Amino acid sequence: MALMQSFHFLRPAWLLALPVFWGLAVWLARWRGRGGDWARFIDPDLLPGLRLDGGGKPGRSPWPWLALAWTLAALALAGPSWQRAPAAAYRGNAAWVLVLDLSPSMADSDLPPNRVTRARYALDDLLDAAHDARVGLVVFSDEAYTVTPLTDDVATVRALLPPLNPDIMPTPGDHLAPALARAGKLLQHGGATSGQVVVLTDGFADPAAAFAAAGTLRAHGIAVHVVGIGTQARSAFGPLDIGRLQQLATSGGGRYVNVAALPGLIGDLQAQAARAGVARATQDIRVAHWLDGGVWLLPWLLLATAVLARRGWL
Repeated sequence: MALMQSFHFLRPAWLLALPVFWGLAVWLARWRGRGGDWARFIDPDLLPGLRLDGGGKPGRSPWPWLALAWTLAALALAGPSWQRAPAAAYRGNAAWVLVLDLSPSMADSDLPPNRVTRARYALDDLLDAAHDARVGLVVFSDEAYTVTPLTDDVATVRALLPPLNPDIMPTPGDHLAPALARAGKLLQHGGATSGQVVVLTDGFADPAAAFAAAGTLRAHGIAVHVVGIGTQARSAFGPLDIGRLQQLATSGGGRYVNVAALPGLIGDLQAQAARAGVARATQDIRVAHWLDGGVWLLPWLLLATAVLARRGWL
């Protein structure tokens, strides 16, 4: 009784094909019974002499088997189901938004071959480490632009890195605050509960606004980490202002590291993502889904097809 109550089809629209299949089988049987409609074109007295000799045995009809095969195929495609199986509903919800500085100063070569190339190398290392995290990418100069929203398709994000350089930006500038605000929106719209923002920059021209934006993200549970791109050597665009970058990280509740210390920051990001995953997995959130029983009809479908393949049926 319980089986009858729970039995249903996952894709019932396929059942609409059954009358079509049955009607087609009946039409084919009648068409064959009339000599394949050759009687319309050949004299009735000549038609028997043109047919192959069946040895005096009555012809065997394949049409019931054909109708059976089509019926089994339609039922299998309809997805008969009568059992439910529990499955874990857990999905890691860690998310990283990478913010890349594409201001003119990122073309400086004090960090060979230049700052922006070393920043892309750092981004590549971060993407390699994003095993259980979704990743988004934002770039900025005078304004901020979203390159990719949050995604687990790391290969696509990596493919977009080579063209990123200051020359592609429509206007020069160095305003970080809009990029931080955009990063926060990406995390919010992506439904991330464990958000991290990693800024790769050699400095910015709006410190007050940037510190305030980092503080806003921190208040929403989003940490802002900073990777300094450059050196303190004299250069055309000036040395790296480490103090300002450290203050940005402090405002955002994150860490400041230079390029050489990036592996340490990556380790921290991975550890935080793992802790978030464990906390979510221990909730043991599970859902039950219906099993597709159409697979059990496939052996019978293959058997009917094998019978149809015998010589002499057609």
